[in-house]
Amino acid sequence: MDRVTSTALCSSGKATGLKEEPGFDGRVVVYPNNQTLKDYLSWRQADCHINNLYNTVFWALVQQSGLTPVQAQARLQGTLAADKNEILFSEFNINYNNEPMMYRKGTVLIWQKVDEVTTKEVKLPAEMEGKKMAVTRTRTKPVPLHCDIIGEAFWKDHPEILDEDS
Repeated sequence: MDRVTSTALCSSGKATGLKEEPGFDGRVVVYPNNQTLKDYLSWRQADCHINNLYNTVFWALVQQSGLTPVQAQARLQGTLAADKNEILFSEFNINYNNEPMMYRKGTVLIWQKVDEVTTKEVKLPAEMEGKKMAVTRTRTKPVPLHCDIIGEAFWKDHPEILDEDS
C-alpha cells in the first residue's frame, strides 16, 4: 500500500498587518513503504529543529545584542549546532533544550478519536421532556502534537498511523 503525507495551505482569513497573508507550501507525496515515510518525516522534523535553532540565535543576536540582520547572519555563517547552542547559553543564558517542544520539534497533526460532551434537551418521553442530558460522541479530529517523531516511541504510541506494508 502507498503512503501519503501532505501539508495543508494555512490561511487565517484575518488581517495580519502584512502585505499578503502568510501561506505554507503544500504537497502530496506518495511513498512506497512505511520506512520511507518515517525517514521523510524524520528529516522534516530535523530540518525544523535546524531552522529553529538558527532563528533563535539569529533573533537573539538582533534583538538582544543589537546586531543588524546582516551582522547576525555573518556571525552565524559556518557555525554548527554546538556553536549556536554555546552562543545562546554563554551570551543570552538560554538553554535551547529548555525551549518549548513546539519550537524545537514543530507541530505534527494526527487523526485521533476524541470524546465530545454536549448537553441536549430531551424531547421524549413526556415525563423527561425539557430536561437536559449530557451526550458523549466520539469523533475523529486532527490533533496537534509537539513531540519527537524521529524515535520509535512515537510510532509505538500511534500504530494506527501506519498500516502494515503490503
